[in-house]
Amino acid sequence: MSHDEDHITSTSEKLVRMANQIAAFFHSRPREEGVAGVAEHINKFWEPRMRRQFFEMLDNGTDGFDELVVVASARIKRPITPAEADLKLGIKVPPGDLAGAQK
Repeated sequence: MSHDEDHITSTSEKLVRMANQIAAFFHSRPREEGVAGVAEHINKFWEPRMRRQFFEMLDNGTDGFDELVVVASARIKRPITPAEADLKLGIKVPPGDLAGAQK
């Protein structure tokens, strides 16, 4: 682990850093291939909790994210929320829990 990585403490900062590293790799490719590559990588290798937090962060603004990540986000699978998962299983969900899920 490099010295710089020791200073990254929050999960949010780590997600931004990882997403931007993926984008940095794909910047050398043609634009469309880069956008597709970022989205494909995140869809394949990031678990739903990571993608859920990623979208929560994007929903609050794109500060810190590489522009290629922001463009690719339209192709990244938005995971369902825990409340939506409960609904799919037939479990009653309080209306307040579902309201936040339907952004």
